[in-house]
Amino acid sequence: MASFSQKTYAQRGEEHAHPLVKALFATMERKQSNLSLAADVSSKAELLALADTVGPYICVLKTHIDVVSDFDADLVKQLQALAAKHVCLSFDDCKFGDLGNTVKLQYGGGIYRIADWAHITNCHVIPGEGIIQGLAEVGMPKGRGLLLLAEMSSAGMLATGAYTDKNVEMAIANDFVIGFIGSRRFTEERDLITMTPGVGLHASGDALGQQYRTPKKIVTENGSDIIIVGRGIYGPGKDAVAEAKRYREAGWTAYLDRLGHK
Repeated sequence: MASFSQKTYAQRGEEHAHPLVKALFATMERKQSNLSLAADVSSKAELLALADTVGPYICVLKTHIDVVSDFDADLVKQLQALAAKHVCLSFDDCKFGDLGNTVKLQYGGGIYRIADWAHITNCHVIPGEGIIQGLAEVGMPKGRGLLLLAEMSSAGMLATGAYTDKNVEMAIANDFVIGFIGSRRFTEERDLITMTPGVGLHASGDALGQQYRTPKKIVTENGSDIIIVGRGIYGPGKDAVAEAKRYREAGWTAYLDRLGHK
């Protein structure tokens, strides 16, 4: 039986049981993109402009909606419209980390109402499996999906070893979980996607512990599915469209190399 990482995104989409993952793989094939934009900006205007500019080249728009200083309901409406316009999924990088009942309230309510518009969210499993169950009660009826933070891209991270193994065990057992945040493919028991932050065209880092790895390392060698790029696309002095095209090409080439295509 072929490893999931040796199958095309189209094959995996056809075989997958989760409608959201089917839609994600179809989007990736249609746009020939395994690039997610980490749009970590603090104003509504910046976020909408960036999403519209880079939208044609990405499969997932990743936000931190709680850092937008002038958040309002209109921002959500416009983000939904842009996701539809550019055929990409939305992922709010909440990193939920509380008890099941608390995350139900955070995910389904509050001012952000994340479950109403974000196709994907994520969580730490430090509180135990109840956090997955709490989020699932809100998200599953809406067709949403959850990523577990099996690893992070910062230096000195504590998500390693037995903790990462426990993430994998919980993911396999819970249908609401569609994959992981991490640097590699973690299991062949279920087709669980991996989205990887800290990707750069040149391996390096920053002063706050971020570590960058290349698309070739992450996708070709490690078997990850989606590269997450932020400042490498829209940092100071950068042409966001040109950089998004470069990262999309690099990510897709790494994927084809993984499949053994010329």
